[in-house]
Amino acid sequence: MSHHPWTAQVISPRPPKEVPSSDTAARPAALLRGEFAVRPGVRAARLTVTALGVYELHLNGSVVGDHVLAPGWTSYRHRHRFHSFDVTGLLRTGANAWGAHLADGWYRGRLGFNGGTRDIYGPDTGLLAELRVEYADGTAETVTTGPDWRACHGPVLAAGLYEGEHHDARREPAGWSEPGFDDRAWHPVRVLGFDTAVLFPADSPPVRRIETVRPVAVTALPGGRALLDFGQNLVGRLRIRVRGEAGRTITLRHAEVLDPDGELCVRPLRTAVATDRYTLRGDAEAEEWEPRFTFHGFRYAEVDGWPGTVTPEDVTAVVLHSDLRRTGWFSCSDPALERLHENVVWGMRGNVLDVPTDCPQRDERLGWTGDVQVFAPTAAFLYDVRAFLRSWLCDLAADQGEDEHGIPPVFTPDILVIADVPLPPGNPPMAGWCDAAVIVPWVLYERYADTDVLRVQYPSMRAWVDAVEEIAGPDRIWGEGFQFGDWLDPTAPPEDPGRAVTSSSLVATAYFARSARLLARSAEVLGDLDDAVRYDTLADAVRDAFRDRFHAGGGRLTEETQAAYALALSFDLLQEPAERAAAGDRLAALVAARGHRIGTGFLGTPLVCDALTATGHLDTAYRLLLERSCPSWLHQVEMGATTVWERWDSMLPDGQVNPGEMTSFNHYALGAVADFLHRTVAGLAPAAPGYRRLLVKPRPGGGLTWAKAAHETPYGRAEVSWRISGPSLHADLLVPPGTTAEVRLPGAEPVEAGPGRHSFHIPYPIPTAAEEQQ
Repeated sequence: MSHHPWTAQVISPRPPKEVPSSDTAARPAALLRGEFAVRPGVRAARLTVTALGVYELHLNGSVVGDHVLAPGWTSYRHRHRFHSFDVTGLLRTGANAWGAHLADGWYRGRLGFNGGTRDIYGPDTGLLAELRVEYADGTAETVTTGPDWRACHGPVLAAGLYEGEHHDARREPAGWSEPGFDDRAWHPVRVLGFDTAVLFPADSPPVRRIETVRPVAVTALPGGRALLDFGQNLVGRLRIRVRGEAGRTITLRHAEVLDPDGELCVRPLRTAVATDRYTLRGDAEAEEWEPRFTFHGFRYAEVDGWPGTVTPEDVTAVVLHSDLRRTGWFSCSDPALERLHENVVWGMRGNVLDVPTDCPQRDERLGWTGDVQVFAPTAAFLYDVRAFLRSWLCDLAADQGEDEHGIPPVFTPDILVIADVPLPPGNPPMAGWCDAAVIVPWVLYERYADTDVLRVQYPSMRAWVDAVEEIAGPDRIWGEGFQFGDWLDPTAPPEDPGRAVTSSSLVATAYFARSARLLARSAEVLGDLDDAVRYDTLADAVRDAFRDRFHAGGGRLTEETQAAYALALSFDLLQEPAERAAAGDRLAALVAARGHRIGTGFLGTPLVCDALTATGHLDTAYRLLLERSCPSWLHQVEMGATTVWERWDSMLPDGQVNPGEMTSFNHYALGAVADFLHRTVAGLAPAAPGYRRLLVKPRPGGGLTWAKAAHETPYGRAEVSWRISGPSLHADLLVPPGTTAEVRLPGAEPVEAGPGRHSFHIPYPIPTAAEEQQ
C-alpha cells in the first residue's frame, strides 16, 4: 500500500460560495454520501480512506471500523495517513451506499495558544476514499469518491477539539447512508486538488475507545445542574443515555479539578471551552449519544438541562487513546508509591492520543519534544510504543527538514502558533527539546533493539548535532538567550515558568555533550566508524568545555543546584572517580538542605535519583522519592492527584489552583521518575538492546518491604520481585527464552541466570565486616 495508485478524488462538502468562519466558534461537520452497484459473487472488498479533517465512515448503514478521530494527526504537509478496512461483509448484491461525517479536526480546526490558529493545513475539509471489490470470477471493480457525491450540513452543528461538539439529533436524516435515500436537496461536492504523494499507510495504532468509567459520585448543584465525579482524571468524552422531549438541549462541561466552592475549575483550560451539547430528537425510547469529533481531559463533568435526575447509570466516560499494548507493571509495599505509578500510567494514557502530547485538556495538546524526550524510557516500559514513536519521529524529521539549519521543531507536528513564552522567531534551537531527535531513537534502540529506527532517523540526528556544533562555535558552550532549560523547576514563579535556578548555558551544554555521545554510539551501531570517531571527539570536546566553564574543582560546580549536579553526573561530564564522589556528596547535601524536597524541573527530574544512587546515596534518593511535603512526587498523591501534574504545585497546599497560565493536572514529564521505580526500586532493566540481556539489580530502601516489576520484552515476559523477610532478602525472577540475566543482589556476588524461573535468598540487611568476623 505504500505506493498505492490512487484513482479517487478528494471531495469537499463546502459549496463554492460559502466562506469558512474565522472566529473562535467551532464550525459544523458535514455529511457526504454516494451510491454504487455490486454484482453477485463478491470474494473480497477493501476500503481505503483518509480525510482532510477527521471522519466517521458509513457503509450501508453501518460504521466502518472502530477508529476514533481518524486519520489522526501527522505532519500533513509531508505525511498524510490513510487506513484500509476489510468491508466484504458489509456489501450487498445490487444497490449500495456509503458516506461520511466530516469535521475539522487537527487539519482545519483551532490549534495553539492565545485563541489559536485555524486553517493551518488548508481552508477546506475533504474526503478521499476508494473501494476495491474483487469477484469470484477473477474480475475487480473500484468505486471512488468523486463529483457524483453529494453533501449537506448534518446534525453536528459545531465540532472542535478545544471547543467541544453540539449535536442536534433532530437534524440527522434517517437512512442517509442506505441505498435509495433521497438526497436531491443536498448540494454537489467540490473536487479539490491534492498531491497523493504525501499519503502513506497507517504505521502506528489508531485511536480507539479503550474502556468506560462510571461516575463514583453524583452531586446536585444549584439551578438543577449535576456534578459527576469519575474518580480518575482521564481523557475521552461522555456517553449519555437520556429520554426527553424534542428540542431539549443537554449541556456537558468538563474540568480536571474543582474550585474550593465545589464548581468546575475551568481557568486552567484557558480558551478551551470543553463543552458538549446534545439536542434531543424526542424518541419514545432512550436516546444514546457520544460526541464523534472532540475529546476532553477531565475528572469532573457538569450536566445541565437533564430531564429529571441524573444517575450514575445515565452517563459513562469513554476513555480514548492510541491503542497501545500494555507491556509494563510495577507494585510495592508503599500504597502512595503505587498510586504515583498509577498516576504516571494514567498520565501517559491521556497523552498518547495519536501524538505524544504535553497535556490533553487546555488549548494546547501539542507534541512537545522535550516532554517525550524525558518520558520515553518510562513509556517504552509501560506500553509498546515502538511503532507509535517511530511514526512521530518521522514527522519530526519531516518538519525538521523544512529548517535550513537542520533544527527540529519544539513540537511535532509543527504548527504556526502564538506562544505564551518569548520564543525567538523562526525555529529556535532548544536544548532538551530538540535533543529528542537524538535521544528518542536511542531509547527505542535500547528498549527494542530497533536498529532500523537509528538508520531511518540518523540524518535527523546528525543534522541536529551538527546544527548545535555550528551554533556553539569553537568554545563548545551554548545556550545563551532564551531556552526552556530546566523548565518549571519549583522556584519558577507562576508568571514565569522558565525562570530556573540552573542556567540555560549549563543545561544546553550538557545536552550538547549527551546528544553528541549518543550520535557516536548510533554511528557505531550502524557501522559508520568514521562518524563514530568524529562525534566521540566532539563529545569529548564538549565535555572538556563543560568542565572548563562549570567545574569549580574538586567535584564542585559553579552552580549549586540539584539539576546541575544531576546532569553532570548522569551525562558523565565528571569522570574522575574522586570528582564524581565529591559531586555526588554535594548533590546529596543540596537535597538534604531542601528537606529532601525536589529542586528540579522537566530536565533535571528524571536524572536526580539515578545520580544520587550511582554515587552511593541510595538513602537520599529514597528520601527524595518518598517525601510528602511540597514540592515532591508524593505531595501530589497526598493532594488526591490521579495523574501527574505539570507543576510541582499545580494545586497549592491550601487547595487553591496555581494562578499560573500553565497549570495542567495531566502532564507526564515529571512522571519520568517511574523509570527509576522499574530499574532501581524493582530492579528490572535492559543490559543489552532489546533486553537480550537483563540487568536484575534491585536496590531496596526507604522502608519498603517488597517490590516487583514485570515487562513484556521482545523475547517474552520478564519478572523481578523481592521481599524482605526477617534477616533475609528473597528475590524471584523470570528470564524470557533466548535471553540471560545478570543478577546483582545487595551484598552478593553477581551471577548469571538463563531462561526460566529462579529464586535467591541472601542475608539482609547486609552484614558489616565486623559482624562477618563475629
